[in-house]
Amino acid sequence: MESYRQDKIQKFEEFVDRRLKPDLVRAIAERDKVFEQQKTFSDLRKNIENLEKNSVTRLRTLINLGSEVYMQADVPDTQRIFVDVGLGFHVEFTWSEALNYISQREEKIARQIEEYTNQIASIKAQIKLVCEGIRELLQLPAEKPLPGHVF
Repeated sequence: MESYRQDKIQKFEEFVDRRLKPDLVRAIAERDKVFEQQKTFSDLRKNIENLEKNSVTRLRTLINLGSEVYMQADVPDTQRIFVDVGLGFHVEFTWSEALNYISQREEKIARQIEEYTNQIASIKAQIKLVCEGIRELLQLPAEKPLPGHVF
């Protein structure tokens, strides 16, 4: 009976280490990528709003060519911008079209963040459940919550 229990405990531990923890790390990394997209679109929206507010029609800026090598660029007409829409495609938009596209993408990104957050919470709950099963198999007493903490 004892070897059966040890075998079960080992299988639960392997499940947590080989499946649940890598899934958790992967889900957190994916959510972090989506957070980066959210920041990029938020920055773009703010820049377009500043251009509109200040009625900028011409712009001089520095462009990163890669490896932190910059080149000066002159934009003679800022009324249209190119937005990376994914898969290497860029679409030319007016400011209002770009803001409309950005708000749609921000809504989608918010839903993706919520989905990843729910997935992360689910994986953490599964890990806790398996650890509780291991605790019961080891016949250890349940952990008592700290005084003043509500769980």
